[in-house]
Formats: sequence, structure tokens, C-alpha cells
Amino acid sequence: MTLSTIIPPLSATKGIALHRQIFLVLRDEISRGMYPDGALPKEETLCERFGVSRITVRRGLNDLAALGVVERRHGRGTFIVGGPSQARPAPSLSIIDDLRKTAMETVVQVLEVVQDVPPLDVAKLLLLPADEKAVHALRLRFNSSGAPAMITDAWVPASIGRRVTEAALKKKALYEILIAQGIQFGRVVQETTAVACDPQRARLLRTEVGAPLLKLVRLMHDLDASPVLHLTAYMPADRARILMEIPGDSVNTLFAGQIIIDGPDQNGPD
Repeated sequence: MTLSTIIPPLSATKGIALHRQIFLVLRDEISRGMYPDGALPKEETLCERFGVSRITVRRGLNDLAALGVVERRHGRGTFIVGGPSQARPAPSLSIIDDLRKTAMETVVQVLEVVQDVPPLDVAKLLLLPADEKAVHALRLRFNSSGAPAMITDAWVPASIGRRVTEAALKKKALYEILIAQGIQFGRVVQETTAVACDPQRARLLRTEVGAPLLKLVRLMHDLDASPVLHLTAYMPADRARILMEIPGDSVNTLFAGQIIIDGPDQNGPD
């Protein structure tokens, strides 16, 4: 028995049109490499799978084609643009290596660098007194194809963020600026969730309002266990993924991470 055989047909009562639900499901499956031969199932197969009419399936497929994800070939079927997905790279075991790789493989646009009072949850995690300002750096990163890939929203305590300027961030990554002034990174706490894209981020990332975003919150400490950087990254779920590798001796520890099922009162990494 497969998952598709036990899930009931799509329902329009969730507030999302049926063809849009098909679009979202298929786009996610394409991004995960679930069609290795590069061809999507036939329309009648999709009708049976989702419990909808052929017109509804065609609207979902046409939306994928309009986005440039697939190509509709008359009488032949629907094919992924660019062919089947390539094998995924192995993850890096180093946070610094990961930061370096991101900086090298993307082009950055600095949107804002100011000193401001951070949100209460950020201030709490950075151990800042109420109303104390921090350096706020907002950046947009583009992938090798020129598509917006990531919004990074960073906060650094003002006491160590004096060299974090717009001019500096155009030349170096934030972590490089901090390392250059003597900061040595130690403990890192990271949290990954999913959120719906709001209008402002949709405009920057060139995606739809309500589209799924990966939200990564990373709290970095120095070797004295003092928090030095709070970074939140927002990434379109169809253009990014988060890889982890857990050593065997860490599987039964918190180093392997944990899944927290809770209400909306979570404050992020702590």
C-alpha cells in the first residue's frame, strides 16, 4: 500500500482551488526528484490519483508549464524542463564550510544595514537588554541562474557589529567580517520550520503569496558561549533544501536534533 492509496481525494474546502493543490503537490515532487525519467504521469493517472476531472488536472499542469517547470507536448505528455533531477550532493559537516559554500555559490544584494531595536524574541536570544539596539543586516541572495534563492535577516549585538556595514557586506560574507575581527564561533543552535510566504517576501523572492518557504533560524555563539549572531533565512521550498549528516556516535544524543511538536508560542532556538 502506498501513501497515495490511503489519502482521500482532494477537497476544495481547504481554501485552495483543486488545480492549485495539484500544482503544489507535483511541484514539490518534481523538486524532490520523484520522476527520474523526466516524465510526469499521464492525465488519466493523475485524475485517478487526485480524484478530480481531467480539466482540473490540465489546469494544474498548465500552471506548472507557465512557471517553466514542465513542458506540455501535444499527444506525448508532460515533461520536466531540463530532464530528470540530478543526484543530490553530500552534505557538509562544517557550519563554516556551509557558510563559505553559500557565499561562493550565490550573488548577494544588500537590502539594508541599520542599527535598530530587534524584535523581542531576537533580543531575548541574543541576551540583549530591552530597547538596546543591534546591527540589522537584510540581504537577498541569488542562485547561479539569477533567481532569488534566499532572504537572510541577521542581527548582531552592536558591541561586536561595528564593522558590519553595507559596504563591507558587499565584499565579504557576514561570518567573514566577524571572524576578521577576532570572533571564534562555538556552539550553534538551529531550527528549521515552514511558513507561508507573505507579500513582501513574495515580491523579493519572485514567488506566490502563500507559497511554502523554508525558514531556518540559526543562533551562533562564540567560544565563551555568548550569542554573537542571530540569523533567519527564508528560502522557496522549490529552490532550496537543508541537508544534515549525523555521526553514528551522536544518533542517540541531542546533537542529532529533535522534533518539537508545540503551539505557536515557540521563541526559536535557545
